[in-house]
Amino acid sequence: MALKAGAIRFNTDSSQLEMYDGGKWTGIEATSPDLLTGGTRAVIAGGKLTHPARQDVIQYVNLNTTGNAVDFGDVLNASSGFFTAASRTRGIYAGAYTPGTYTNSIEFITISSTGDSTDFGADLTVARGNGWSASTSTRAVFGGGFDGGDRSTVIDYMSIASTGLPAQDFGDLVQKGLCGGHSQVQSKTRGVFGGGDTPGAKVNLIQFITISTLGNAADFGDLNELRGSVAASSNAVTGIYGGGASPTYFKSMDKITISTLGNAVDYGDLAEVIASFGSAASPTRIMFAGGYSPAGPTKVNTIQYKEFASSGDTIDFGDLLGAAALVFPLTNGHGGL
Repeated sequence: MALKAGAIRFNTDSSQLEMYDGGKWTGIEATSPDLLTGGTRAVIAGGKLTHPARQDVIQYVNLNTTGNAVDFGDVLNASSGFFTAASRTRGIYAGAYTPGTYTNSIEFITISSTGDSTDFGADLTVARGNGWSASTSTRAVFGGGFDGGDRSTVIDYMSIASTGLPAQDFGDLVQKGLCGGHSQVQSKTRGVFGGGDTPGAKVNLIQFITISTLGNAADFGDLNELRGSVAASSNAVTGIYGGGASPTYFKSMDKITISTLGNAVDYGDLAEVIASFGSAASPTRIMFAGGYSPAGPTKVNTIQYKEFASSGDTIDFGDLLGAAALVFPLTNGHGGL
């Protein structure tokens, strides 16, 4: 019988547990978010907060439980346009957008603590925001976004642990565009960018990169809908894309298997119809936070979640500190770790 992605074995030669990612066996690290923070922590920065009316707020939730967000600190650059990345210990917020201004700044936090972010001491290759992200325990990759004049094809990469080292060129996207929400879908080997918009149109294109190498993105397949302002996250095997607008708001969610190529399949519905929101994941569950609802549109403070193993709909998790759209979570339990 053919092996399936997610299979686990014990390697007697290396005395290490290994997981099959669909192409090869990779070691399972002994560290975990449970050892470091008592669970997988999602740290949510920026956004367009209504109450209080700020864009520099950092808040967090523990994904292993449910409940309302708790104050973490403040970001240096108030923004509704971050790229995010994380190792087990460090979170990265790169780029920034405030009305009329894009920056190339990079800042970081220590996920297990609370407090304000710190300047990384280095920058992106191009000032921009609102693109796609992917990361492993060592490397962060940021694709596309908007630079104030046009959608971008630029892909940058950086070392998460090495402050002071600037981002470098990785390659280019298949199609220029911006996410318009928050998307971080990755395994230990592959980063996947799906949906978003390119000038004048929403897209359903899914493209991917191999995180440890350099080069241009390649075609992966298509989402079921033309999804702009979509939010997405993953564990090491499954990526889920939820909501978005084109311009009608979507309630549906799409699922991909990261190690393969092909089109997404339907995977349930959101509890609320939302676009321009944030997403984060642990090895077992995905959550969606904030966003715009169709009425108005109106910002919401709700957090919803579902288990990766379930094809059902999301359910209530708790609330953000205030109603907010375009929030940017990162987590120490995502699929690239």
